[in-house]
Amino acid sequence: MRITRIWGAALLALGLAAGPAAADSSPSPSPSDDGKAPTQAGTSFRTATEIEQGQQATASGSTGDYLYWSFPADTGQRPTVKATVKLPDTHGSQTWQLDVYDGLRRRQACQYGAQTRTAAQGTSSVELACVLRTVRGWSEPWADDPLPGTYYVRLTVVGLGASDLGLPVNADVRVDSKHIGGAAAVDGSLGKPLVPGIAVESEEDADGSKSAVLSSFGSDDGWSSGWWSDRWVWTAIGGILAALAGIGGYVLTRGSGRPSRVPPSV
Repeated sequence: MRITRIWGAALLALGLAAGPAAADSSPSPSPSDDGKAPTQAGTSFRTATEIEQGQQATASGSTGDYLYWSFPADTGQRPTVKATVKLPDTHGSQTWQLDVYDGLRRRQACQYGAQTRTAAQGTSSVELACVLRTVRGWSEPWADDPLPGTYYVRLTVVGLGASDLGLPVNADVRVDSKHIGGAAAVDGSLGKPLVPGIAVESEEDADGSKSAVLSSFGSDDGWSSGWWSDRWVWTAIGGILAALAGIGGYVLTRGSGRPSRVPPSV
């Protein structure tokens, strides 16, 4: 009965502690568009159109144009960028490419996804995707790890015939993220997220607060501090289970106590 109570308490503690951790590994909620999704794209990093994760952004352009969007990504998120280019009815073979850059304008490698695709003659559309690495809270200065802040999406054609240059196209872009949690957590955090203008403060607002000039979007609850992750929960679970295993081993091996001094009856 004592062993049963011990393991029952262990399972109860495991269930209570694992609840929040399991919730952290679920995909982050996507905000609704509410009819406010952008309908145009920028032409450079400085004029990139801002989009939130979960929004379906659209834009019209011409083959040969560079189309830019920007979105925020915080610590522990693994962003997935998807783009669909709708081509005209008549066109030759075209090769489109989707690139993602971080707040320092460093090109980020894709874990997987079709980052470059060729649309054969007469194809109505081409779909591209890029799954980034998990955003880290801190990194070495020489590394190119994804860090919290602004990310830029660039969509353009990299190969086409001269006769197709300038043809009208329509593009759809969407960014979603999956929260990875403590599996990718690291010690340390950035002093400031990599957001344009984060170090430049504007004049005081009506309530006396100051805001960055160019950083007009970010996390609703503020940028992550980087010190908390669900690995603390799993560390606590491991400590509890180790303690219970020690108690259980002691109970199993200690025997029935000291031997009786009463001589056995003949």
